[in-house]
Amino acid sequence: MITQTKPLNEITTKAIHILTKEFGIENTIRFFNQFTTGYGNYTEERKEVFGKMSVKEIVKDLKKGKK
Repeated sequence: MITQTKPLNEITTKAIHILTKEFGIENTIRFFNQFTTGYGNYTEERKEVFGKMSVKEIVKDLKKGKK
């Protein structure tokens, strides 16, 4: 069986339509979010935000923020 290759944007559009119809917009978005790679440098950002804080200090600050 020989099939003709479709343009990727056509495949993507059809796939989004099918997913939205079958699963709803919320679940379709959740599905696509699992493939998002993110951005930035977590290690550098963590150093910038937490510096030399210990885990105990971080937890203490988190608990303080909940009150």
